[in-house]
Amino acid sequence: MTRESTVFVVDDDAEVRAALQLLMESVGLRVEAFGSAQDYLEQFDPDRSGCLLLDVRMPGMSGLDLQARLAAERLHPPVIIITGHGDVPMAVRAVQAGAVDFIEKPFNDQALLDSVHRALERDDRQRGEASRLADIRARYERLTPREREVLELVVAGKRNKVIAADLGVSQSTVEAHRARVMEKMEAATLSDLMRMMLSLEAY
Repeated sequence: MTRESTVFVVDDDAEVRAALQLLMESVGLRVEAFGSAQDYLEQFDPDRSGCLLLDVRMPGMSGLDLQARLAAERLHPPVIIITGHGDVPMAVRAVQAGAVDFIEKPFNDQALLDSVHRALERDDRQRGEASRLADIRARYERLTPREREVLELVVAGKRNKVIAADLGVSQSTVEAHRARVMEKMEAATLSDLMRMMLSLEAY
């Protein structure tokens, strides 16, 4: 968990917001509280790490609507659903849609804190993976169009001789392009290169 991580509390009940903020701060967590989903969205920044404690039922945009809105973003804090007893089926759907957990009101302090720490750990993992993929993408963008052609054919499993015939160049030219691809992509082995390209395709 990074020191900059923030627990974002979104609940229309001022007493619940205050209780959640006090609980989070009691264990040294940074907290920002919002009375509506719209208030949260107005300051939302995908680059801010943390997790989101989200009430299901709120006036205006519901917690589930906010969760769906955030799902369209490249990065967003993992969601923990806070729910009343009557909202459990809705909370289950939220978990199926990617929420880390749902916590029923009145909540158990330790259970909620445990869930928050799991969510913050997930956020760290997601951001680490996003950073790794961004680095790979930046390396790929440095390749020339010809180097990208060679890369695609190499990853497809073709030998240098076949690639040379496909591209109408000499085998030594292919070998030179291949060496530059490995260098620019910072790949030690062909397996490294293939894993990088599979990651980009999945991304």
